[in-house]
Amino acid sequence: MVGNAEIELAHWLADAAGAIARRYFRQAIDVDTKPDRSPVTIADREAEATMRAAIEQRFPDDGILGEEFGAVRSDARRVWVLDPIDGTVSFIAGIPLFGILIALVTDGTPALGIIDQPISRERWLGAAGQATNRNGVPVRTRTCGTIDAASLYATSPDMFGADQAAFARLKAAVKTTRFGADCYAYAQLASGFVDLVVEAGLKPYDYCALAPVIAGAGGSITDWHGNALGLQSDGRVIAAGDPVLAAQARVVLAARP
Repeated sequence: MVGNAEIELAHWLADAAGAIARRYFRQAIDVDTKPDRSPVTIADREAEATMRAAIEQRFPDDGILGEEFGAVRSDARRVWVLDPIDGTVSFIAGIPLFGILIALVTDGTPALGIIDQPISRERWLGAAGQATNRNGVPVRTRTCGTIDAASLYATSPDMFGADQAAFARLKAAVKTTRFGADCYAYAQLASGFVDLVVEAGLKPYDYCALAPVIAGAGGSITDWHGNALGLQSDGRVIAAGDPVLAAQARVVLAARP
């Protein structure tokens, strides 16, 4: 179970990281390129460092895994998983479709998740055994019915690598496909405005926070084989408003040409 102390800390982390993101948003800042060719800014690094320091002070035995500064105590029973700015490309372009992702993984299972959009000041909180809320108000996913009526999101068509053909089949099967929302698409799925988000090549700090948010809103979020997400997942994710739609998406993705 996730207690009030963990939820209170998660909110504090989101508040602190959000204040940093707002301070640098649409400002002239340097952009560095990491070895994986992804961009990183002072906002990413400062936000993660601030969150890590708070976790170390409050729960010094917990592990931490962050996008910018790696892992400590990764074998701990509880691991905080942090993405200080999910969608740095949007952030540096001045487009408010990025988010702060905070997760607490307990015994390998994401038990607490926050998706925070600091510019619109929207925050989705999901916790095991609780209904997901947006700014304190419960939200629910919607039921699509059939895959040909579904709206599909992914961050980029370039993220699928060897799975390009599988994603192309899914894109042909749904009603509409859009790109570029990063974690914000999952938040809108939890709120009932998006039906399906399918992605590949994600890291634990990209997806761990999403799992409790989607599940607590009544949705389904798994890997492409239908397995629950955890720190060792392969980075291919299906999030859907209902399990029926998720199953239909898995069939399309697995089909042979």
